[in-house]
Amino acid sequence: MPNPRNVRLLGEIKSALEATGGSFFLVNYQGLTAAEDYELRRQLREQKARLFVAKNTLIRIAMEELGQASLEEHLKGPSALVFFKDPVAAAKVLVKFAEETGKEIPKVKAGLLSGQVLTAEEVESLAKMKSLDELRAELVGVISAPLMELVGVLGGAQRELVGLLEAKVQKEAA
Repeated sequence: MPNPRNVRLLGEIKSALEATGGSFFLVNYQGLTAAEDYELRRQLREQKARLFVAKNTLIRIAMEELGQASLEEHLKGPSALVFFKDPVAAAKVLVKFAEETGKEIPKVKAGLLSGQVLTAEEVESLAKMKSLDELRAELVGVISAPLMELVGVLGGAQRELVGLLEAKVQKEAA
């Protein structure tokens, strides 16, 4: 008979996997102090991500039941799942935190993004990309630049017309 706690954890993993479309990072968290663990979780929460510690067996079962790609070779040793809304923001937090602690922990093992298996190097390269908010701001700038130029051109024509009218008024007054 399965342990009720494991059944509950399996359900939580499956619901989190379904909510994120099967996208997550698999990390080794062992070696973090309680304070570091708390800080990592806080930073992830700010980016709408979540660190979920689970047994490798439960992770494997959840992935199999949902038909996800297998990460069998990476499910060795202590593992935690990082569920996220923005993969770039979550990867940035993980990489930056590992650099700041000097322990290289959490150590990214692998990831799954929209059904595609990612290596640790690919997850780390995600951290070098611009975040979704940065890309949106850049897009707004690109879209608004021509509009601002148009406003400037139209304003210039109005200023020129006013200048011509003033010159004509001064000429007639003289």
